[in-house]
Amino acid sequence: MATTTALRASDVPRAYLDHASSSPLRPACVEAMLPFLRDHHADPGRLHAEGRVTRVAIEQAREQVANLFGARPREVVFTASGTEAVNSAVWGALARAGREHQHVVTTAVEHSAVIESCTRLPTTEVTVVGVDRTGRFDADAVLAAVRPDTALVTVQLANHEVGTLQPAAAIATGARERGVVVHVDACAAAGHVDVDLGALGADLCSVTAHKLGGPKGTAALLVRRGLRFPPFVVGGAQERARRGGIEDVPAIVGFGAAAAELVDGGLEREAEAARALTDRLTAGTLERVPGVERFGDHTACLPHLVCLGVGGVEAEPILLALDQQGVAVHSGSSCSSEALEPSPVLAAMGVDADHSLRASVGWCSSDADVDGFLAVFPGIVERLRRLRTT
Repeated sequence: MATTTALRASDVPRAYLDHASSSPLRPACVEAMLPFLRDHHADPGRLHAEGRVTRVAIEQAREQVANLFGARPREVVFTASGTEAVNSAVWGALARAGREHQHVVTTAVEHSAVIESCTRLPTTEVTVVGVDRTGRFDADAVLAAVRPDTALVTVQLANHEVGTLQPAAAIATGARERGVVVHVDACAAAGHVDVDLGALGADLCSVTAHKLGGPKGTAALLVRRGLRFPPFVVGGAQERARRGGIEDVPAIVGFGAAAAELVDGGLEREAEAARALTDRLTAGTLERVPGVERFGDHTACLPHLVCLGVGGVEAEPILLALDQQGVAVHSGSSCSSEALEPSPVLAAMGVDADHSLRASVGWCSSDADVDGFLAVFPGIVERLRRLRTT
C-alpha cells in the first residue's frame, strides 16, 4: 500500500522557501473554486443552464487573467500547465511555418520545457545562444542567429534558477521586424514582475498559475490577436478550437482569482515585500557563512528568488539537513530535482553547477521564514564542511 508523508502540528516548525517551484494556494482561490468543486459540475460547452454557469465562470477568469497580463480576453488560451503552453507555442509555430522554415533560435538557460520541445522533432534545427556569468543573454546575439528559414525565436523573460531578467522585449521587436514568430516564456516571472503581452511585443507568451498562488493544473498561452496555428491538443473545439479537451473549471476559476489579487497595485506590493525578504536572507547568509556567493544579476532580477553558491559542500546534503531542521529550499531546476544533477543553467553561466541552493519567497512568506533559514543554515554548512575534512 502506498503511503504519504504528512506534516503534523507537532513536527518541527516549517519555513517554506520554495515558492519558485510552487506557491501555496491563496485563500481567495480556495473560496472561488469551492462552488465549482462542490456544486457546479456541468460541461461549459453545453447550452443548458448548468453549462452556462460554468461557461460564464471561465470567461470571467479569462478576463481576470487577461487584465493581469496586458492581453485581450480572446488572446488567453487556457492550458493544463506551463509546460503544455510552451509545447503548444513551439510546435504550433513550427507547424505554422511549414517544412522550409524549421529553424529555431533559443538560449542556453531556458527551462527544460523549452529546450526539449525545440530539440524533440528530428526535422528542427536549433541554434542555442550562450549567456554571460549572470545568466543573461545578449539581444543582439540572439537576433544575429536569426536566418531566412527561422520559424521561431523562443526566450525567457526571467531565469527560473538565478532570477536574472532578460532583454525579451528587445528581442521580440527585432525578431518580429524580420517576420519571425516570438515566444516568451514568462512562467517564472508571472506574478512577480510586470508581464504585459503588448509591451513585450511577443506573439506568444506562456504563464502559469501555481507559481503565483493559483492552483496547479492550469496555465495559459497568450496568443497575439490574428496569429493562427494548429492546436497542440486536438480532439475538441474548446478554447475557440485552439486547445482541445474539456476545461478544468475549478482550476481556471482559481487562476482568475489569483490574477485578480495582483492587479491595482497588488503585484507591486508583493514584489516589494519579497525583495525585502530576499535581501535580508542574502545579507544574513553572506555575513554569517564564508565561502558563499550569490549567482545571477543582483539588481535586474526577480524580487522573490535568490540562488546561492555554497563552496565546499554539495547541494544534496544541505537540502536534506535543512529539511530535517524545518526549512524547504531547492537546488537546480524544479523539473530535474529528483536526479539532483548539476544545473545546466549554472553550467552555461560558467559558475559552480554542483553547489547551488535556491531560496524563494511568495505571497504568504514572512520574516519568520527567513529567520528560520538563517538560524540553521550557518551551522549546517559548518558541520558538513568539517565532515569533508575529517
